[in-house]
Amino acid sequence: MKVVISPQAFKGGLSGIEAAQAISLGLMRVFPQARMTLLPVADGGDGTMEALVQSTCGRYLDTQVTGPLGDSINVKWAVAGDSDTALIEMARASGLALIPAGRRDPTTATSYGTGELIRKALDRGCRKIIVGLGGSATNDGGAGIVQALGARLTGANHEEIGMGGGCLSELAHVDLSGLDPRLKLCHIRAATDVNNPLCGVNGASAIYGPQKGATPEAVSLLDDSLRHFAEILRRDIGKDVMELPGMGAAGGAAAGLFAMLNVSIEPGADLICDEIKLDTSLRDADLVIVGEGQLDSQTLNDKAPIVVARRAKRLGLPVLAVAGLLGPDHRAVLGNGIDDAEGASPSHLPLGEALSQANELVADATERLLRRWDSEASVSKNQ
Repeated sequence: MKVVISPQAFKGGLSGIEAAQAISLGLMRVFPQARMTLLPVADGGDGTMEALVQSTCGRYLDTQVTGPLGDSINVKWAVAGDSDTALIEMARASGLALIPAGRRDPTTATSYGTGELIRKALDRGCRKIIVGLGGSATNDGGAGIVQALGARLTGANHEEIGMGGGCLSELAHVDLSGLDPRLKLCHIRAATDVNNPLCGVNGASAIYGPQKGATPEAVSLLDDSLRHFAEILRRDIGKDVMELPGMGAAGGAAAGLFAMLNVSIEPGADLICDEIKLDTSLRDADLVIVGEGQLDSQTLNDKAPIVVARRAKRLGLPVLAVAGLLGPDHRAVLGNGIDDAEGASPSHLPLGEALSQANELVADATERLLRRWDSEASVSKNQ
């Protein structure tokens, strides 16, 4: 029996590859002769770079860039096994986790460091770049990214506007003539797991601004600033991003990248599944096991486990899921590509203890799930 194990990272607990290894331990207790293919997945957020490095035999690199607060920070990025594809996570250079809770403010946080990472990739000769947009601290429409790559965003006085989403209200002109010419020879793809528009009640500022530290007043300012930004982009570049789905990803960075750099904005889980050649591994599989930190109705919103499950179901494969926690509405997922699921964390166990025992708990949950699945399959055969 061949089993494809394709979990994404269990946020705060296990990386994608660690989760896959823990699942494999539980599998071996039930089916010790099984052949396993470990293919961690991601959806543009945490674990995107790791999944691609793991599957392509890539390598990590370190560099100094400008952090979201404007200070110099050391970050990781990677090059895939083909030596031509750069792998970048926006969260590494411009991420929310880089800023202490008390200092988070998307009106001033900048995405400049992510642009510097793209420039590093160009310096290395990469002609393909994949950028995971999840986990950003910013709401600047990707202005910092394109500024780092040579674009001029100026105010009425023709001087560069400041950093951060709040400064977009001062924007009067966009000049792309100074963009790094190497960008024309490079194909950039951005992976995102959200479909929000740029502005409005479901836009970048309203939905994600508060978790990035925005007050209600700041949310209003940021939304107005992004709307103004979109108007300038339409006037100066001829790209209308206001009504396009997904442009609100990463504080509107998707809109800026699409309009100013012709970046392809793609559903993250499908992009990653294609890059790791998941479908090839599924062709001769007998069972697929997916996983994530919490399985609930939100998983249906094209999160990695459901995307993997749907691909497996096209081939008629059974799909099981192991989760850190099963949400109260997790049954909505069952029957939508996932046949059965098991939670790893006992309800009585404090979160801190559960995280410290994550490997063992996930292995145990996998064993329970597989024994139940095997028993039900045996009963079905005998009927």
